[in-house]
Amino acid sequence: MRCLKKKEVEALCLKTDSFVVESNVHFPTDYNLLWDSIRKCLDIVGKFKEKYPWIQGWRKMPDWYRQMKNGMRAVGKATSSGGKNKEQRIKEAVRFYLSKARTLQEKLMDAQFPMVDKTDAALITVLIGYMDYLDKFIDHLDRRILKGEKIPHEEKVFSIFEEYTEWIKKGKMHPNVELGKKAAITTDQFNLIVDYRVMEEQSDSEMVKPIAEDLTLKYNIRSWSFDKGYWHKDNKALLEEHVDKVVLPKKGKCNKQEQEEEGHRSFKRLRNKHSAVESNINELEHRGLDRCPDRGYDHFKRYVGLAVSAYNLRRIGQELIAIQRRKEQAEREIRAAA
Repeated sequence: MRCLKKKEVEALCLKTDSFVVESNVHFPTDYNLLWDSIRKCLDIVGKFKEKYPWIQGWRKMPDWYRQMKNGMRAVGKATSSGGKNKEQRIKEAVRFYLSKARTLQEKLMDAQFPMVDKTDAALITVLIGYMDYLDKFIDHLDRRILKGEKIPHEEKVFSIFEEYTEWIKKGKMHPNVELGKKAAITTDQFNLIVDYRVMEEQSDSEMVKPIAEDLTLKYNIRSWSFDKGYWHKDNKALLEEHVDKVVLPKKGKCNKQEQEEEGHRSFKRLRNKHSAVESNINELEHRGLDRCPDRGYDHFKRYVGLAVSAYNLRRIGQELIAIQRRKEQAEREIRAAA
């Protein structure tokens, strides 16, 4: 177990970076999110209809599915196609789609469903939640297309199933947007992940303090590198209290002292080594942490934790196998020499 003992004795050289773990959602638009809400409302009504066949007023359930899906597809076709009077065609498709959606909304509000047992109560609670989404996306589609308003980002929802999903802009060309949650990982010089965090709508710079407060108590840290996204003068001051060499490039223009510091040979060397964490992230993503297939936020966080644990176990296993092979090779050489 020398690979583990070595890690315990030596001071660590840490590297921290973040990446996006995508949630299992389709690309959101207000019209397809409206369709999701309608579909789930009708699904729950269908469960009541199956359990209580005597319920009146829902004989044409297949027609509701067909009409609403056709309305959603008509809006999608109008928005994606070109030609003359495109804006007018989009508005006409949206008006028809919204008229059908509002009719269904009124029908759902007037409906009376039995509440005989706990299952019925649970279904009604879920139905109310989907009806709230139905109202929300009717409002969004009406305001955005028919009234020409811009929907504030804080009002937007990107999935009615994975509600924790965030719209994350990376500032890169491909992909320029990802849907999920950001995760921050910290690795050491042995390529083991010593800390991971699922970020709760936090920026990179906001993650430095909680990570540093935990890791500086656990480990002797010789150096710690970040990219520019983690820069803040308070972060640098905090890290320098506990870490011998802090590699935290400044975001923006540097003064003379900062230029000298970032131009120093040791700073450049550690900054160049920081790219190793990108390799660790790439390995995590290629082994399943690019997209979480599980449902629910608790399961999302568990999936990330299990992926990090599996990554570390594999790294440790590789090192133990390499140690065993070197030992066997040395024994063979001794026997051959004898």
